[in-house]
Amino acid sequence: MDTMNDQQASTRQKTSGNAGTPSSGDLMVDARNVHKAFGDNQVLKGVTLEVCFGEVVLIAGRSGSGKSTLLRCIDHLETIDAGRIFVNGHLVGYSEENGKLVELTDKQVAFQRRDIGVVFQQFNLFPHLSVIDNITAAPVHVLGVDPEKARAEARDLLVRVDLPEKETAYPKQLSGGQQQRVAIARALAMKPKVMLFDEPTSALDPEMISEVLNVMVDLSKQGMTMIVVSHEMGFARAAADRVILMHNGQIEEDAPPTEFFDAPKSEATRQFLAKILR
Repeated sequence: MDTMNDQQASTRQKTSGNAGTPSSGDLMVDARNVHKAFGDNQVLKGVTLEVCFGEVVLIAGRSGSGKSTLLRCIDHLETIDAGRIFVNGHLVGYSEENGKLVELTDKQVAFQRRDIGVVFQQFNLFPHLSVIDNITAAPVHVLGVDPEKARAEARDLLVRVDLPEKETAYPKQLSGGQQQRVAIARALAMKPKVMLFDEPTSALDPEMISEVLNVMVDLSKQGMTMIVVSHEMGFARAAADRVILMHNGQIEEDAPPTEFFDAPKSEATRQFLAKILR
């Protein structure tokens, strides 16, 4: 569904971000030759991806192409079999000893994850907590933020996602789009350096999709580094700096939106677009 229009794409201006080929000092996410298999199924086959500070990258591809697995590896929700992933200059999930990866403890990984916000297809809100308590739980209990300060910041975030009136509501009282916006606010409450979105609108009814995408577009304008797995091509045109197609566990195409849509180099990309843009 093309929920954003070309006028938004042409007028979008971001407060930060880098154009052109990144240098190592510009990189927020640096995935190098990443491999991942589940049994005999090779899901990632040497994926290399660089994402700059303030950049928005949309990853598309057919089911099973490896796009969601790549996101889960970036956050170390899945281990990798080979390669390296750096976020904000830190090797994610591992230390390196004599050229070999040694997995970090759960506590060490949790500390690293403070730089990474993740929003999934399902909202995963705590059903027994109010909206504001869902947002403040991690800052208070993980970061040790003063509860009153956390609540003040949560209220600011609810304004940011256009839900200031819902702070005392419970998840069951919210629509799917509202729950997903609360999930975004909850991720932002940890003050991440990069946001990962794994098909954030796929579980929503069509009329709710635009309210979530509008929040994401606003985040892009504010300079948030974002990697978004989605088939929302309108969002790609409106907010992405680059669009990537994953195919058979590899990056098949990586280009600015105009080039990706209007002059794709790969036959796999042309076939994908022919189906999704019908």
